[in-house]
Amino acid sequence: MTSKPLFRALPGADALIDISFNDQPLRVPGGRSVAAALLAAGIDRFRATPVSGAPRAPYCMMGACFECLVEIDGVPSRQSCMVTVRDGMRIRSQEGARDLPPVAAEPLENAHGR
Repeated sequence: MTSKPLFRALPGADALIDISFNDQPLRVPGGRSVAAALLAAGIDRFRATPVSGAPRAPYCMMGACFECLVEIDGVPSRQSCMVTVRDGMRIRSQEGARDLPPVAAEPLENAHGR
């Protein structure tokens, strides 16, 4: 793991806020994406792949690649590059495949009405 953060806040950055990542408290700059805040704090592993367990972290930072999926405040499969960090946010790495909560839906029918 990296001992020195790869990213640093620019002078005059937004005020620091408190979040947690995998139950580790962090003070990060506000006003940016969760991914950018975690990277600035030195976090370099956001999730593991469902098949091999290989580590993953943000790649595109614009919502196209899905490499930055994390659980945010109990909701799995959130793209951390597309969510603005907020004070008190609880973030967890996503280990393997996650199912979204079931949604009540009407039974599916095929083209024949069956």
